[in-house]
Amino acid sequence: MAGEGRKVLDVLNGASLSPPPIWLMRQAGRYLPEYRATRAKAGSFLSLCYAPDLATEVTLQPIRRYGFDAAILFSDILVIPDALKRNVHFVEGSGPRMDPIDEAGISALDQAGVLDHLAPVMQAVRQIRAELPQETTLLGFCGAPWTVATYMIAGHGTSDQAPARLFGYRHPEAFAHLLAVLAELSADYLVRQIDAGADAVQIFDSWAGVLGEAEFEAYAIEPVARIIRSVKARRPQAKIIAFAKGAGLNLRHYRQKTGADMIGLDWSVPLSFAAELQKDGPVQGNLDPMRVVAGGRALDDGVDAILQVLGQGPLVFNLGHGITPEANPEHVTQLVNRVRGLHHGG
Repeated sequence: MAGEGRKVLDVLNGASLSPPPIWLMRQAGRYLPEYRATRAKAGSFLSLCYAPDLATEVTLQPIRRYGFDAAILFSDILVIPDALKRNVHFVEGSGPRMDPIDEAGISALDQAGVLDHLAPVMQAVRQIRAELPQETTLLGFCGAPWTVATYMIAGHGTSDQAPARLFGYRHPEAFAHLLAVLAELSADYLVRQIDAGADAVQIFDSWAGVLGEAEFEAYAIEPVARIIRSVKARRPQAKIIAFAKGAGLNLRHYRQKTGADMIGLDWSVPLSFAAELQKDGPVQGNLDPMRVVAGGRALDDGVDAILQVLGQGPLVFNLGHGITPEANPEHVTQLVNRVRGLHHGG
């Protein structure tokens, strides 16, 4: 199979493939027993992110098991604030923690050495690309500035990102500066990943859905557009996926305004709207992760609906957000088989 093209890249270039290529967000994760075993060896989650051999291993695990068309680098969106010395750590059962940042902290951010700190990630990219099957696309990624900033402001995840929204209203200049710093560092980080062997990269804006219209423009569109402009100015052939979860109707002009080659869709995006968006270029998504937990007919029906509406255009099949730890690995097999076994004509 080494002679086959990388199908996800083909779709990123505008091809419509039947069946569409498939990968899953968080496909290397806690639903897999082999991941849990490797994670136990690492000691801590961040240690796993910074250990090239272990990061390579967990990235490859779902490829060995399911033969997905893309592997995504195993890392985390919070390695950037970690490299900015924000004391990032993960608390078992309750997620990431870091020192909350204020105006003074933003103005004092030290960008020196950030990319050196992230050198183990580039080593992992090189190793993964060397070990992946030739036909498998390798995706790198970063967090979008808005989403990363929400964790930096609050010091942890929140249900509605009220701390970051409030900070943006009270301290607009400081917040704009934070987003600009994160955009610049993220662009440098993505260029390094591409140079290390990533075929394409994805920008995750997991908290875009809490923003009003004006804030979406300022916090979710402009910083992502800045990243994409910067990456493409230096690496014109770079292919970039942008995923703004919960963005709803704000997605209508998201591709054009950011310059993304493909847009990711969460499961709340109606398929009729997804079909409109697909007329402008490739889309990725958007199965509800709970259908993978449920399995059975719920899973089959969800897959079939997406393929019937989007399967004739440029589509990378994915979930509408990351796979959850309670998903049964056998249901993922069912999902992959369903996507690859159906061909809708006309």
